Amino acid sequence: MKNKRTLIKALSALLCAALLTSCTSIADTPQESDSEGSTTPEETTAGSASETTEEAPPAPLEKLSVHLVCAGDNLIHSNIYNQARNRAGGEGYDFSYVYERVIPYITDADFAILNQETLVTDAYPPSNYPMFCTPQALGDYMVEVMGFDAVSMSNNHVLDQGESGLIASLDYWDTEHPDIVRYGAYRSEEDMNDIRIKEVNGITFAFLGYMEHTNGLVNPGKLGTRVIYLNELELIEQQIKRARELADVVVVSPHFGIEVTNVVTDSQRELSRLFVEWGADLIIGTQPHTIQECEWIEREDGTRGFVYYCLGNFVSSMDVSISMVGGIGDLQIEMDPVTREITIIEPKLIPIITHYDAGFQNVRIYPYAQYTAELAAVHGCGISMGLLESVIDYVPEEFLAIV
Repeated sequence: MKNKRTLIKALSALLCAALLTSCTSIADTPQESDSEGSTTPEETTAGSASETTEEAPPAPLEKLSVHLVCAGDNLIHSNIYNQARNRAGGEGYDFSYVYERVIPYITDADFAILNQETLVTDAYPPSNYPMFCTPQALGDYMVEVMGFDAVSMSNNHVLDQGESGLIASLDYWDTEHPDIVRYGAYRSEEDMNDIRIKEVNGITFAFLGYMEHTNGLVNPGKLGTRVIYLNELELIEQQIKRARELADVVVVSPHFGIEVTNVVTDSQRELSRLFVEWGADLIIGTQPHTIQECEWIEREDGTRGFVYYCLGNFVSSMDVSISMVGGIGDLQIEMDPVTREITIIEPKLIPIITHYDAGFQNVRIYPYAQYTAELAAVHGCGISMGLLESVIDYVPEEFLAIV
C-alpha cells in the first residue's frame, strides 16, 4: 500500500514537471506583432543593402577663369582732343571716332587695363607735347564706353603739370571713378604702400607700376606725392613679394626701354626676369611707342610668368612710322579652386594701327585685321603694308593674333 502511494506521488511529480516545462517553452517563443515597431524580412533586407551602398563622389569644382586684356600708351596729342571737341560741336568732347573700331576687343573681356600716358584733369587747360594734360571727358570715355577697369599712371609724363597736377589727376580718378583700380602714382607714402587688390571672378589680382624716368622732372614731394622709379629695386622687390602674399595674380606695369625701337634692351629683359622671380605673373611693358616681342619667363621652381615687353601706343599722333603699330594684349587666366594654382592660357598680342589723314586729321584706330593697303596709301605718316608687316614680325608667331 505504501509502495502504491509512493508510485502515485512520483508520477504526480513527473506530470507537474512536464507541465512546467511546456509552459516555459510556450512563453519564450517569439510572437508576431502588428505594432509599428515591428520589422518585416523585406525591410531588414532593404536596410542592409542601404547601409552597404557607397555614396557617389562630389563633382569636381570648375576652374575659375578671367579673360584679361591690356592696352599700351593712351597718348593724347592736341589734334586728338581738338578733333573730339570739333565733333562735339564745340560743347564738350566726343572721342568715339578715335576708338569705336576697337571697342569690342575691350568690352568683351572680364577685366581691362590701360596705360594712361597723359594726366587727365580739368583743373588745368588741355595741353600738348611736351607737357601733356588731357580733358576729363577722355577718362570718362575710357571707363564708361570702352570699359577699362584699371589705369596705370606709371609713365614719364606723370609730372608734366608738377606735383599739383599729379594730385589733380589722382583726384579725378579717385572721385569720378572710384571703382577703377588706379596705380603707378600715389598721393602719399601710405597710398603707395596700399597695394591695389581687385577680385575678378573669384581670382584676386594685385597691381604695381614703375617708371624708368620722368623726362628729367623731379618730384619735390612737398605735397607728399610719390612715384617709384625702376632703380628703386629694393622697394620694388618688397612690393612684389608682398603682393605675392596678398593676391593670386601679380600684375606689374613697367614703363621702360628705348623709345621708337622694336628691339628689347638687356635691361628690360633683366628687370622682367627679376620681377617674375620675385612673384610677378604678368608684365605689361610700355614706353618705346611701338610693339616689341613677348615671351614666357621661367622661374627656378619651374613655374613661369609672361611678359609683353612693349604694347606700343594705344593711340597717338606721333610722326614716326613704326609708332603707328601698337597692340592689345589678350589672355585667359585660370585658377584651380582647391590648390589656387594659376595658369596663363594662350597669351596673344592683337596688332592695331593708328591711322590719320594728311595734316594729322581724323585720328582713329583700326585692328590690323581690318586695315587695308588703300588706307596705308593715304596715311599722313607715309606708311606701307610692308612696313607694318615688318614691325609685326617682331611678335613671335605663337603669340600673334590677327583678329
